[in-house]
Amino acid sequence: MGHKIHPKGIRLGYIQDWDSKWFNLKKMPVLIKEDYKIRQYIKKNKLKLASVSKIVIERPGNCLRIGICTSRPGLVIGKGGQGIEQLREHIEFMTSKKTLLNVIEIKKPEIDAQLVAENIAFQLEKQVAFRRVMKKTLEKAMSIGKAQGIKIMLSGRIGGAEIARTEWVKSGRIPLQTFRANIDYGFAEANTTMGKIGVKVWIFKGELFMKKTLSDLFNEVKKNNQLPSKDKVI
Repeated sequence: MGHKIHPKGIRLGYIQDWDSKWFNLKKMPVLIKEDYKIRQYIKKNKLKLASVSKIVIERPGNCLRIGICTSRPGLVIGKGGQGIEQLREHIEFMTSKKTLLNVIEIKKPEIDAQLVAENIAFQLEKQVAFRRVMKKTLEKAMSIGKAQGIKIMLSGRIGGAEIARTEWVKSGRIPLQTFRANIDYGFAEANTTMGKIGVKVWIFKGELFMKKTLSDLFNEVKKNNQLPSKDKVI
């Protein structure tokens, strides 16, 4: 009881894939630090307002292949491709490696857990009532996004209270202990005047069964706005 585990980490190698797709024992600490710097630069600095959900980094040989999943690809690419070109040049300057950038559009941001968590955090920073934010987000995901279940949890000094507490709402099914359940998880922090408020979001998008063919799995992954994996076989 009370032992928690990351919803994605427990499903790695089964229905989920790694965000960093490379393996190098000798240079692993250096490359992990490099991946962290790349993600921080893209997510926090360069594309802070571009609604970036996930950044996938691959290292074929001495090159970098970076996939940027965003719901606003126009902001990433820029006018005439200037934005994406400047981003590529800066990453090449940071890493001294040839870089290829791929922009993947998220067509349903209402059921992307990371984008939902960041949107809630942004509204909390604007001092919108937290109950209204949680209720509207939940209704939007269940109706427009057609999610099978969603859970939203806030922790901290909610509403400017002196004592920190936890508030959560839930709709539909969230089978966290079912390995075949495709559960998307997102986390964000709202920097309010009374302190940080943590936002956690779980979205259940359906189940992937053993008898599904590889083509069915690819269509399911594409439908849920996730990157397809070359070595993913169920």
